[in-house]
Amino acid sequence: MALKQSQHYISATDYLAGEMISDIKHELIDGEVYAMAGASRNHNLLVSNIARIVGNHLQDSPCATFSSDLKIKAAANFFYPDVMVVCADENGDEYYTEKPSIIVEVLSKATRRLDKTVKLNAYKALPSLQEYVLIEQDHVEVEVFKRSANWSSAHYFLGDSLTLESIDLTVTVNDLYQRVNNEDMQEFLQQQQVQASDVEQR
Repeated sequence: MALKQSQHYISATDYLAGEMISDIKHELIDGEVYAMAGASRNHNLLVSNIARIVGNHLQDSPCATFSSDLKIKAAANFFYPDVMVVCADENGDEYYTEKPSIIVEVLSKATRRLDKTVKLNAYKALPSLQEYVLIEQDHVEVEVFKRSANWSSAHYFLGDSLTLESIDLTVTVNDLYQRVNNEDMQEFLQQQQVQASDVEQR
C-alpha cells in the first residue's frame, strides 16, 4: 500500500540514497516519493503463497523469486512489487532490477487504481516482462496480463487454474488463496464442509 509522502520533486539518485537509510520503504513515481504502509493479514498470506509456490517451482532453474524488498526500475520510477521473478539479470544492481519476467501485485482498495493504471503502463514498457498478475485480497479473483496476448487480460476464480507461460507453471486459484479469509473463501469452505458431510452420511 502506498501513501503520498512528499510533494516536491526528488531525483532518482537522492531517492536511492534515502532508501538505504530509511526505516520504511518508499516508491518513486514521477519524481514524488510515496511511503509504503503496512499490509493486511490476507495480503501477507497471498504474497507468501505465491512466492512459495513459484519459488519451489523455480528451485533448480536460473530464475529467482523475490518478494517485497527488491525494487523495480521502470523508466524514472521505482516500485516495490509484492512478488516478482527475475530470470536474466546477473549484472544488475543489488537493490533494484529492470529485467523482471513476472510481476505480481496484491490489490487493496487503496492501491487498486495505481496497480491497474500507472504500474501497468510502466511495467508493460519493460522489455523483459512477460506476465503481470493482479490478485484481489478482499474477494477471490486473479487477473493475468500477458505480453503474448498483446497485454489483454484473463480473469480466474475459485475452481480455475492459471498458467504462467514464461516459467511453465500451472497453479490453481484455490492454492493461491489457501488460508486467506474473505467472504468468497468463507463460502467456499462452508460448501466443502457441507459436501464432506453429505459424503459421510451416504
